[in-house]
Amino acid sequence: QVQLVESGGGLVQAGGSLRLSCAASGRTFTIYVMGWFRQAPGKEREFVTSISWSGGNTHYADSVKGRFTISRDNAKNTVYLQMNSLKPEDTAVYYCAAAREPSAIMRTYEYDYWGQGTQVTVSS
Repeated sequence: QVQLVESGGGLVQAGGSLRLSCAASGRTFTIYVMGWFRQAPGKEREFVTSISWSGGNTHYADSVKGRFTISRDNAKNTVYLQMNSLKPEDTAVYYCAAAREPSAIMRTYEYDYWGQGTQVTVSS
């Protein structure tokens, strides 16, 4: 099993920045891909970004390209999401996820483990 714990959410004004962290523990050697998803009230959970644990290959949703950056620190088993130029439409609960298959990118069913989520609220 793998445990994921997110932190760093909060309230920020439009145009501001936040950095989310996701610390992984347990059988982390089974992880190939880490991802961030978000879910706004009344909407489905959607893909934000992902990164391969070993090679650093990244993917981004079009809505966050150029504003969000995913990175990893293998020594700390931690993935980060730097969010800049935040918009009110970025308001959501942000979830960290881990996949055991290297082909995982943006589908929720590709991910095996999920964190509890952290709230990000962007005020206009």
